[in-house]
Amino acid sequence: MSYNENPFASSHSLDTNPFDDPTNNQPPADAARLEELRQREADLERRERELAQKSEHIRQHGRNNWPPFYPIIFHSIQDEIPQASQPLITRLYQLWLVLVGTLIVNMVACICILASGAANGGSDLGSSIGYVIFITPLSFLLWYRPIYNGYMKEQALYYYLYFFFGGWHLLFSVYMIIGIPSTGSAGLIQTINAYSKPSLPAAIVGTVATVGWVVQGAGLGFYYRQIWAHHNAAGHSVEKAKTELAAHGAKAYFTRG
Repeated sequence: MSYNENPFASSHSLDTNPFDDPTNNQPPADAARLEELRQREADLERRERELAQKSEHIRQHGRNNWPPFYPIIFHSIQDEIPQASQPLITRLYQLWLVLVGTLIVNMVACICILASGAANGGSDLGSSIGYVIFITPLSFLLWYRPIYNGYMKEQALYYYLYFFFGGWHLLFSVYMIIGIPSTGSAGLIQTINAYSKPSLPAAIVGTVATVGWVVQGAGLGFYYRQIWAHHNAAGHSVEKAKTELAAHGAKAYFTRG
């Protein structure tokens, strides 16, 4: 040992400053998870800002615009639905319009069936008028509006409402396609009977009604599966739906909150 050496000096140099903050040796997987959470938070904040801006626009320029002849609610796919989901909701709205048109054609077909002298023509006509009066608004309120709200607010409650009432509507569509006499449906059986008489007006209009029932039923069944897949991917649950119902209540059905 040399007398010129510092006896308190370490023979090993420090690679790092002991007074520095400890380094973050976080695993890459955790870092990726944190980045994903940050991105999701940023996306939620962006959507909240967009909804707030649209809500203010609606407050200033008026809210209710649908139905056009007597506005009672605000309905705007372009303004309220995220851009990626707009094509889907547009197709569902178009299918709802097909349903309304089919109900009207079905009623006209039942008028023709009654005029052709069918034994159960009166029952068919009465039921078909009831379908136009009740199915038109109920289908909008019970399955179209819930899925519209579901994609607008991304809340589980609306998806479950859609699956329940949309499922019943699919069964109703099958029932109407069959066309059992005296049920108010100018479906297959009624149309075949009209061709066999023959009663061409009832047969032709019945064919149009049957095609309408098939188109709207098949289309809704196709999108029902797509929405189910989206619902599962989004991680919705019954517990989440209960929490949303407790937090927002029924008033959230028509509002943006």
